[in-house]
Amino acid sequence: MGCCGSTERTKREWRPLEERSCTDLPWFLLFTVFCVGMGSICSFTIVTGGAARLVFGYDSYGNTCGRRNEQIEGVRLSGLDHTDRRFVFFLDPCNIDIVQRKIKSMALCVTLCPTEELSTYQDLKRFAMVNGSELCSYELAGHKYPGLPERFDKCPKLPVPPSKPLPVFNRCTPVDVSCYARFAEAVVTFVGDNSVLHRLIAGVAASKEIIIGLCVLALVLSMLLMVIIRYISAVLVWILTSLVVLGSLAGTSVLWWLYIDHRLSANHTSTRVLKEAKEEAGLGKDNGQALLVYAAAATVFTVILLLLMLFMRKRVSLTIALFHVAGKVFIHLPLLSLQPFITFIALLIFWIYWILVLLFLGTTGNPTQNEETGLTEFRLTGPLQYLTWYHAVGLVWISEFILACQQMTVAGAVVTYYFTRDKNRLPVTPILSSVLRLVRYHLGTVAKGSFIITLVKIPRLILMYIHNQLKGKENACARCLLKTCICCLWCLEKCLNYLNQNAYAATAINSTSFCTSARDAFVILVENALRVATINAVGDFVLFLGKILIVTSTAFAGVLLLNYQRDYAEWLLPLIIVCLFSFLVAHCFLSVFEIVVDVLFLCFAIDTKYNDGTPGKEFFMDKALMVSQQHKVMLRGQRSGWK
Repeated sequence: MGCCGSTERTKREWRPLEERSCTDLPWFLLFTVFCVGMGSICSFTIVTGGAARLVFGYDSYGNTCGRRNEQIEGVRLSGLDHTDRRFVFFLDPCNIDIVQRKIKSMALCVTLCPTEELSTYQDLKRFAMVNGSELCSYELAGHKYPGLPERFDKCPKLPVPPSKPLPVFNRCTPVDVSCYARFAEAVVTFVGDNSVLHRLIAGVAASKEIIIGLCVLALVLSMLLMVIIRYISAVLVWILTSLVVLGSLAGTSVLWWLYIDHRLSANHTSTRVLKEAKEEAGLGKDNGQALLVYAAAATVFTVILLLLMLFMRKRVSLTIALFHVAGKVFIHLPLLSLQPFITFIALLIFWIYWILVLLFLGTTGNPTQNEETGLTEFRLTGPLQYLTWYHAVGLVWISEFILACQQMTVAGAVVTYYFTRDKNRLPVTPILSSVLRLVRYHLGTVAKGSFIITLVKIPRLILMYIHNQLKGKENACARCLLKTCICCLWCLEKCLNYLNQNAYAATAINSTSFCTSARDAFVILVENALRVATINAVGDFVLFLGKILIVTSTAFAGVLLLNYQRDYAEWLLPLIIVCLFSFLVAHCFLSVFEIVVDVLFLCFAIDTKYNDGTPGKEFFMDKALMVSQQHKVMLRGQRSGWK
């Protein structure tokens, strides 16, 4: 299970797709046990009644609505038969604790939610007599409501607003939710007044068909861009390179011009003026020295930049070639475009399950009386309170596991494409074949890689939570230390994510364990450090431009389609929704494209390291990549093995 105890051979002999065996089996068993534990938490909440209390609701005496209840020791009015009382009614639904995010009011189980406003205690009595739904505490008789002295504490606050039950969760909710406005203070502050808010919401409602159409457009543009980016990548890369070089030259020239102009101005200044303004002259001298330093530094930077561009131009060509081949991969493997959908659906299903179980945990445990309000609540005590922490760790680990499965699936399909010489002999469904290999052999490797990310992410999330809780209370030193730790952990997480991705690709190639694959991939990346830096810098910028292109194109189409609405304030919210969705879609699709490029580079580096184009050691690479290796091909007189 450890990284250091591997018995595999020290010198790696890369044999792509030749052998296949199970990897990191102990970690697969550990992950399986962990998932069983996650399922056991859900079962525990269902068996102990937490799920039922969440769905059906419970009153302030611990009785579950719509059910026959058992007596709770020490709690009066518990153990009642609420078979006919299916709805939860709050005596003061607007008494909200914003800090604890819950309603502090007493809750009762009632037969029917009041559908009209009840202004007096006579109205409460009439509602109880006519509908059989008593809205005051259980020990008070409905026909005596107007004359009881306890009515001020144990009856609802007047006037009782009309309400209707929530679907599924059976809570009586006021039809007018204006008392919940404190939760929307930020929104109200932003929009200024309710009329603007209503206009924005009306704009969304009136433009819902356009919003859906624009979201579909963003989806189509993202899929098209992954195919055509290989044709425009060269233009984007060289435009970027030219702009950087021209910008550096222009900045350096301006600084030298300012310095020379300053010196000429100083030389033409009369001696009399200098004597009268000695301090100003000293200040001017300091300015001249500062300009000289800036100009010299800019010159050094520009020279270094030009030298880097000169020596790395072939590596930039490699980046363009990788983008070109990545576009071919999506043509040969069109199902790769579905990977973001599948991953998103898997994450969505898991997150919904996780939130439901978390809510179940909130109504699970032993009944305790709140010392402040005297109401009965259910809380996890003793060792059971750690179930929430276990559940929180499960959120991070399983989410990372799902994302890692996507990376391994994409890597397996790309590796199959790259190391198949005759593309006409590719498997019928390379994506499905990659998924089957993942499930059969490499789930342990994915579990181990995702666990390593979890070990870094959880401390970072904890530090972020502490930083938010202490905001405005901690001193400057503590705030700086927290931010530094958070930043370092974030950088470490990004580095490990990149190494993990390459480790999955190495596992897909050679079927080795996670640690062996990570070590082998790291060695390959270090040997090609300059190429890696170029691909990441130039490639990430090109993909960022692709995201901006999709967002701006979608927004422009949105402006044209929304032009018929003369109230331009109504454009704001629909355009914000469309732009956010288009950026999210573009990010998901182009992230898959980025994975493809990184896997292709690793395959290319392995190919060029262990093959030289001679008979018996022919290259696997595509013709576009062969161009970037043309100098080696010319030296060896390569004449075979090209695709």
